[in-house]
Amino acid sequence: MNILVVGLNHRTAPVEVREKLAFSGGHLREALASLAERRANNDPSCQEAVLLSTCNRTELYALVEDIHAGREALMRFLAGHGKLPIVELEGHVCVHANQEAVAHLFRVATGIDSMIVGEHEILGQVREAYHLATACKAAGPLLGRLFRKSISVGKRARTETAISRNGVSVSYAAVELARNVFGDLTDCRALVVGAGEASEQTLKALVDNGVTEVTIINRTRHKAEAIARWCNGRVLAFNRVAHALWHADIVISSTAAPHPVIRRETVEQAMGSRGRRPLLIIDIAVPRDVDPTAGRVENVHLYDIDDLERVAEANRQRRRQEIPKVEAIVREELDDFMTWFQSLQVLPTVTELRDWAHDIRQTELQQALRRLGALSERQQAIVEALSQRIVNKLLHVPTVNLKERANGHDGHLYALALRELFALEGGNGKNGRDGDHQA
Repeated sequence: MNILVVGLNHRTAPVEVREKLAFSGGHLREALASLAERRANNDPSCQEAVLLSTCNRTELYALVEDIHAGREALMRFLAGHGKLPIVELEGHVCVHANQEAVAHLFRVATGIDSMIVGEHEILGQVREAYHLATACKAAGPLLGRLFRKSISVGKRARTETAISRNGVSVSYAAVELARNVFGDLTDCRALVVGAGEASEQTLKALVDNGVTEVTIINRTRHKAEAIARWCNGRVLAFNRVAHALWHADIVISSTAAPHPVIRRETVEQAMGSRGRRPLLIIDIAVPRDVDPTAGRVENVHLYDIDDLERVAEANRQRRRQEIPKVEAIVREELDDFMTWFQSLQVLPTVTELRDWAHDIRQTELQQALRRLGALSERQQAIVEALSQRIVNKLLHVPTVNLKERANGHDGHLYALALRELFALEGGNGKNGRDGDHQA
């Protein structure tokens, strides 16, 4: 049995190809139902399956008997869904088997394979993909263990490293700057000047991190009211800017004005009646909305879009520096999982070998006891224990060596050789027993 992943992502395929292979809603459940049917029929090309589909990747994880045949079957499945010729899909698909497949999933779950390194969303998407595949009966015990392990690895990476810390978007850079000024953002008050997408995203990041009171000022009132509805904010007219500055702790400005809409005199006026309460102004407009000299006013912290981008890039670099630490966790957890997985390849052989030896021991023991005649219970017990110890000692070294070899890439070859040497055929071992019996 082999673990196989066939799929594409933001590195291997453009968006026009990725969108054709995206699975969502009813289509995702239909696909999993089809994969579950293959599992129920014990299809060697898909004995278990989990389908991970996000905006940046579509990956089909499967348990297959033969890697080549499994790859072809999974390719046909994906091509059929996307209504693409397989030859067109070939140039965009990446394929990983066994150890590489496991390592790939661990890297996906930790976020180091994402477009945005260390993103939070992917771990939840991996968990959701596993739960849905399980609910649809497409996943089985082996992929279940693999995906549970991957979720554990993802959590460990986020706990033991800084791979997901430090916001890497402009909006979360604004959150970081706000924390530098205020510490805890709970109960901070925000003022949004301009109702564009950039200001809305920045406001959402601040609200998600504790900002509770929001005021929106925009020249077009209905846009301001749209933002106010989702954040329970209030709307003020543009001529109330000075009053709103006095009331706010954090100001986000992003209008399309060709000139500054917040002048230094307005900021000075507001600060004059605030005492020593600091004011953070985040100007993400181009051209700038806030007079640059307003940052010189005492207790005013003014940042523009370039400042935010520098913070975001510094955070991206910090995350990239964490990748080696995450890779070390992946390697450690990969070794642990592969030790377990490879042991599965030889366990049936070990079991059959012991069953084969046990059958021979019982047959020969019964014959010996008949020849010995009447023995006391104690004597019979001694003879039986002697036969058991002989078998255990004979099998101990080959069993230990086979289990050790299971951790290597050629473990299955040792298992095959053992089966050939002892004629273990489908678990009955008839040839070996008959030979011994005739000797």
